[in-house]
Amino acid sequence: MIERYTRREMARIWDDEARLGKMLEVEATFLEAIARLKGVPKAEIKALRSLVGAGALAGKVKEKEATSGHDVVALLQVVSEALEGKAPTVVQYLHYGLTSSDVLDTALALQLREAADLLIAGWKKLADSLAALAARHAGTWMVGRTHGVHAEPLPFGLKLASWHAEARRNLERLESAREKISFGKLSGAVGSYAHFPPSLEASVLKRLGLKPEPVATQVVPRDRHAEFFQALALSACAIERFATEVRHLQRTEVLELEEPFGKGQKGSSAMPHKRNPILCENLCGLARMVRGYAMAALEDVALWHERDISHSSVERIALPDATILLDFMLHRFTGVVEGLNVYAEQMRRNLDRSLGLVFSQKVLLTLIDKGLPRMKAYDVVQRAAMETWRVRKPFRDNLWLDDEVRRRLSEKELGKCFDLEAYGRSTREVLKREGIL
Repeated sequence: MIERYTRREMARIWDDEARLGKMLEVEATFLEAIARLKGVPKAEIKALRSLVGAGALAGKVKEKEATSGHDVVALLQVVSEALEGKAPTVVQYLHYGLTSSDVLDTALALQLREAADLLIAGWKKLADSLAALAARHAGTWMVGRTHGVHAEPLPFGLKLASWHAEARRNLERLESAREKISFGKLSGAVGSYAHFPPSLEASVLKRLGLKPEPVATQVVPRDRHAEFFQALALSACAIERFATEVRHLQRTEVLELEEPFGKGQKGSSAMPHKRNPILCENLCGLARMVRGYAMAALEDVALWHERDISHSSVERIALPDATILLDFMLHRFTGVVEGLNVYAEQMRRNLDRSLGLVFSQKVLLTLIDKGLPRMKAYDVVQRAAMETWRVRKPFRDNLWLDDEVRRRLSEKELGKCFDLEAYGRSTREVLKREGIL
């Protein structure tokens, strides 16, 4: 992924030195498991481990790969040359009985687990920020909209609570996906354990913090990775949903919310007055990329026979890029939430712009309770509502001009239908249920 969207913490997981280090960790742990059987001295394994993180592997492996055309073979060549004369038994038994995918897939599981941990931490921080903002605005009134049109009054804190609930669902999905990809395999060329028993595999993987794939081919089945990608894609969709809402509410004619605008920031090269929602627009664009990678992961599930490498090129791009992008998105939107400008007075002005139409259902239900048949009551309320749209006269006044309304309701009873606070009776209960209050 380009540097613009890459945070250092996630980038470190996917750089070549880290990948090769994980591969050597798998090789070293396997050698430790067979050390007694094959007579591999601990000092020699220590020498092997000293190469991990030394920072000089990637360049040398790339040089070897230019000739061999095989990255695992290139790594084995570099390690063997580095340990020649220092650890002859390691050189002799390095990669003994293993196939490339044993090392690649197991190392990949270690990388994915670390990436998942960063993403989980990112969702937790964002969820906490959403909870704090929701609690702060439990009593801040705005208009709820459906189809982009005023519907009924809504506490802004309740909108934020729905974001918090979705954040928690995505957190749970990622935690589950982390478990699904924490599987390795050391079962040999076609997964038949021809050279070592499953018990040895289980022992090695346990030391790595992984579980053995119950029935592997030459690879860990790619439906695990596809499921991980679905969690990434749904996370990106959630952030896009939140960001889209901020964008809508930042429109000049609405201006109820505004993403942070830094000191010295410029909104346009041509128009000095512009304060554009570029952070949220950027997040919506990045979500498209993550969803695209999820489709690529689904295409990787079907491989030929016990394996081919059609998945490999996809994963070298998609896995780092998708996790890097989502990591960036989580941190960017957390910054948006923490610096969000909430214009409560404008929210109230916009709520009042529809001249009381947002209370139409309450009037409808009150008339029904007073004995008017539902469809008859609906017609009465709609007639007054359409007049309000037409002449821009308060909805309550138009209702009071209707003989049917005056026969059924007193002026005080009609007034109660326009009680804003009644719409917030359950807000605290919902926020408590969501763990916000």
